[in-house]
Amino acid sequence: MITPVSAALYARVSTRDKGQDPEMQLTELREFAAKRAWKVMGEFVDVGVSGSKDSRPQLDAMMRLAKARKLDVIAVWKLDRFGRSLRHLVDALAELEALGVAFVSLRDNLDLSTPAGRMMFHVIGAMAEFERELIRERVKAGLAHARSKGQRLGRPKVKRERDRDAKAIRKMRSEGQSYAEIADELGRSKASVYRIATTLGCQLDRASTAPISLA
Repeated sequence: MITPVSAALYARVSTRDKGQDPEMQLTELREFAAKRAWKVMGEFVDVGVSGSKDSRPQLDAMMRLAKARKLDVIAVWKLDRFGRSLRHLVDALAELEALGVAFVSLRDNLDLSTPAGRMMFHVIGAMAEFERELIRERVKAGLAHARSKGQRLGRPKVKRERDRDAKAIRKMRSEGQSYAEIADELGRSKASVYRIATTLGCQLDRASTAPISLA
């Protein structure tokens, strides 16, 4: 006896799809599954959820089912109903491929179980990589432009002279206490005490002018 193919059907309508009913998508998906004698394990529908939203409850639930290896194939009405972004689409399809789960996009005529479908997957992957490179180049160009205008980039420097223990560290160093002694008394690491003391221009340990071990 041939084991029927276990399938999941996914549909989504967003807040921008005014007047749309996911039933239209599901009707076509059900007909497609019936013609192939698939056993539909579940219909997963996200309503009023943007395609770019990180969390889509029904999509996430369907992917968990795939990861539990309870699905043989996932069918969607169209690619833009499934992927949050081009990068997410490529990553999700690669994950399904690794799990041995086929993927079908009805309106896009995409079936990753066929040679033509797999070729299309590689094209989509190349497009995603191209998109990433464009974003990277835009960021680099933006940073270069900002530097040319004298803007300071990156995380702001920590103002150690304003540290809550700065006065105490200055006083204790002037009294000849070592970094280790100060660290123990203040309940801080020796490294942080050393950095603050260096910023404040405090004297070196009386025992030596050699580099300080912070171990």
